[in-house]
This record gives sequence, structure tokens and C-alpha cells, in this order.
Amino acid sequence: MTSSLNSGSPAPLIDVQDWLRGDRISNFQPGKIYILEFFSTTCSGCGPALSHLAQLQEEYSDMGVELIGVAANEKAATADEARAQVDAWASKWLPNTNIRIAFDYSGEMARHWLLASLTFHVPQAFVVDRDGSIVFIGLPHLLDEVLPKVIDGRWRASAEAINAEEERIAKAEIDAPKRALFDRIKAATEIEDWKTALSAIEEGINRFPGNIMFHQWHVGTLMGEMRDMEAGWIALGQFARTAIERNSEEWLLTAMQQLFYPYDYSGLLAERLSMGKELSERILRLYPQQGSRLRFHSYTMIAFYYHESGDNDRAVDLIEQALTFVDEESLPDVKKQKLKAQLLSALAEYKGEQV
Repeated sequence: MTSSLNSGSPAPLIDVQDWLRGDRISNFQPGKIYILEFFSTTCSGCGPALSHLAQLQEEYSDMGVELIGVAANEKAATADEARAQVDAWASKWLPNTNIRIAFDYSGEMARHWLLASLTFHVPQAFVVDRDGSIVFIGLPHLLDEVLPKVIDGRWRASAEAINAEEERIAKAEIDAPKRALFDRIKAATEIEDWKTALSAIEEGINRFPGNIMFHQWHVGTLMGEMRDMEAGWIALGQFARTAIERNSEEWLLTAMQQLFYPYDYSGLLAERLSMGKELSERILRLYPQQGSRLRFHSYTMIAFYYHESGDNDRAVDLIEQALTFVDEESLPDVKKQKLKAQLLSALAEYKGEQV
């Protein structure tokens, strides 16, 4: 799969069903610079990104810059439901701005802009220059540096622009076959065709061994969906060995989560605790080397293992350490209090106190 929409390509039409904010337009006005940011209401980074670009538009509006937010892949049962989701989301994130918000449920904008440029994630920004040509495709936060150069004409022919586009295309072409596998897995799981899903997942593990999601799906599909505990345990053992070989906290912790997920591990208690011990010790050894930021997540998981294995004193010690980590983190107060409540509940349970 190759990218047919690149930097230098003429910008496609704005072919949308509705405009939730601003007047309807279908063509780009010569002499103006447009930023199209594609977003989704389920994307955690899209609201802050679009709000930031709205600020950029205010800063550069007297230089002919206009921002258009585009909801082109909103998931809902009907177009009306999707439109309502986007309308409420836009009211939350852009309450006092006059930027245009375009809505398309038909798939045309997604095909002509996102898929044509091999863009599989949002938020994603497209910059259309004064002559109607695309001059940048990439993450919105990069526009802090790129946009001033587009405005004064330094960007388009620069080595920086050429290198950025070459890197984008190279990465997109690597990601495209991975994305195709994701789509096959999703289609199969939606109709509960677990045999087809498993085949695609195993293909993903072979083709993309460094992608943790395929390994997670492998265990989850065998144990959770197909109820094949024998094959699932073999898959989990392979996942754990890979995590140990990679010496990666993310992989080790994900293997731990799979190990203590509520699958039916009856008959495998000794093997499960043995694997949990090795994974826990590996994770704990990583911290002095790497200084992990969010240690309370790992410590909570490891404490659960020690509780399961009967060492409640060790479990209590880990939860108490996790509570200090939460206090040290720069988190919103509501989230911090919620995490502390969860940890205090676990602490009471491990101490044998009333929760």
C-alpha cells in the first residue's frame, strides 16, 4: 500500500455532510492557509490538540490562517447519534471559538484524506497552502514550529519539509500492513469468528513480533473467547518469556496482568504463582535502573501477586509504597484521590481489615 496523498498534492475537496460550526465551504480560497485537523470524540488527545490549534488560528488569523476541525470517523449506530456526540464534544472543548467544525459520516473525507495519506490515527493535521496544495501532514503539535515557516514561505522547499514527509511516508507504509491486520481481527471478532481472528493474530505475531497488542490478543482470544486453556497457557508462557528477554517493564507488567486476569486457571496454581514470582522480581529489579514514573500501577499488580501467594506482609509493603508514589505524581486531584481510594481499599483487604 502506498500513499497517494502527500505533501505537494492538490488538496481534495471538503466533501462533508454537515457543518456544526461556521459557514459551509467546499473549496479552498486562494491566498489563504487552511489547517484541517481530523479528530474523534473518543480520542483523549484530540480535545487539547484542537483547542491549541484554535489558539494558533487566533494568533495568525490576520495572516490568512483558518482552522477546520473535521470529524470523519466518528463511531455511532446512526449519523444523527454521531453528529450529537460531535456537537456536544465541540461545545465542551471549543466553547468560545469561531472555528469551523465539519462532520462527515459517509466515509468520503476519511477515504480522500486519511486513507489516501495512509493516516490511521487522530488527531492529524493537514496544512493547505495559499495555492491549494498540501504542504504538511502530521501531528498537530508540530505546527508550532511548522506554521510560521509555511506563512513566510520557508517551509515548502526546505530540506526539513522534505525529510519530514519522507519519514512520514516510510512510517505510514510500514504501519499500513499492520493496520490491515488490525482491521481483519476487528471484523472477525465483531462476528465472533474466533478461528479467523486467531489466524490473523498469529500472523501479526510472526510479522510484527515487537507489537505487544498481538501478544495480548493471542492470550485473550485463546483463554477468554475460545476457552482453550491449554493453548492459552502455552501462549501466555511464550509471552512471559518474550517479556523477560526484552526486559521491558511494559511487557512484563502486561504479562502479569494476563496472568491474573479472571480466566479459569484451575489446575495451574503452582505454575501461575511460579511465573508471577519471576515476572514480579524482574519488574522490581528494573526500577533502580529506569526510574519508572507511574510505579504505583506496577506495585499494585505485584502486590496482588504476593497476596495471592500468601505473603500479605510483602503485599502491604508494596501498597504502602504505591501510596507514596501517588502522592509524588503530578496528577489531577480527582484522579489522585480515586487512585488513593483504590489503594487504601486493597491495603485494608491485605491487612484483613474491613474495607
